[in-house]
Amino acid sequence: MSFSFFRKAPKFWERRGPTSLILWPLSWLYGAVLRLRKLVQETGLIKHRPAPVPVIIVGNIRVGGTGKTPIVIALAERLSQLGWRPGIISRGYGASSQSAPLQVSSNSDPALVGDEPVLIAKRTHDQFPIWVFSKRQRSIRALLKQDPNVNVIISDDGLQHTGLARWPAREGGRDIEFVVRDGRGEGNRFLLPAGPLREPATRERDATLFTSPQKDSSNRSGAHDEYFLGRRAFSLVGNLGKPYQLINPSNKQTFAEIADAFLPNKITSVAALGNPQRFFDDLLKQGIAGKTIPLPDHASYTSEFFNGINAQCILITEKDAVKCSGITDERIWVVPMSLTLPDSLAEWLQSILQRPDPYRYTL
Repeated sequence: MSFSFFRKAPKFWERRGPTSLILWPLSWLYGAVLRLRKLVQETGLIKHRPAPVPVIIVGNIRVGGTGKTPIVIALAERLSQLGWRPGIISRGYGASSQSAPLQVSSNSDPALVGDEPVLIAKRTHDQFPIWVFSKRQRSIRALLKQDPNVNVIISDDGLQHTGLARWPAREGGRDIEFVVRDGRGEGNRFLLPAGPLREPATRERDATLFTSPQKDSSNRSGAHDEYFLGRRAFSLVGNLGKPYQLINPSNKQTFAEIADAFLPNKITSVAALGNPQRFFDDLLKQGIAGKTIPLPDHASYTSEFFNGINAQCILITEKDAVKCSGITDERIWVVPMSLTLPDSLAEWLQSILQRPDPYRYTL
């Protein structure tokens, strides 16, 4: 069941009210489909061939972006430092119409393979093989055929992809399932379409990755809510880098320099993300105030769009920047963002990935 038309989260997803209650019967039907699918999986009637290498899935149970892509980049770089040879797969927003897996490079067309895979390729300087296709098993086969030295796969999303057979760490396997959670949490905690959840918040997972402080954590001395008690969780720290000019990446300015050079009413921030407000809040913490323009996730850009913005300085994300290669507006500055993985997470990853292949003894 697809609800891709919700490219911008409706406000009624955040708290229960008349609209969400009216839609609740549809959510119940959606939940029934999920339960039936799970039952079919548990019977073993449909078997999927497991990947020959461990698979790390970085996904979310909430529709829309929660900050998965920076995590994928950070995981690949950290695993590489630890001696692993990661490969990356993604569905690739906009690549679903393709009939076969496609390899992504920093020069790929975002309209063809998706903006996030191109961002990963650019940020990692094409260090890791990246393939996109809606059927992830085929992407893995294509990737490993092209790069047989890859010994761990990172999947950007895919928790709900039933065709990707895996044996998670919690079951004694070496595949890992991460649920990424941002400051919005689970909203009204209803399933689609009455709420933002693709599946129940009680979903099994190996660990939860928090990408921002939780709204309800202040009265718990840092403890997470009841959905995550007794489950492994890691908090990841995001950092905004020094903005660089879109048409001249070597030209950089600090946030202080931007704040000194332009009045707030002459600065506009634009973001086409699952949660654009997080980008605007992070800029505000850096002393950057001004007008904000939130756009639906994966929105495209034109020169005419930026020409219509009355500002002397326009700040965008790196995810937006990969879709602006043909735009020569000198007012546009790109704000990079990176995540720091805690050592405890890296050590835990190592311990899981080094386990013997469980499929070898069961199939």
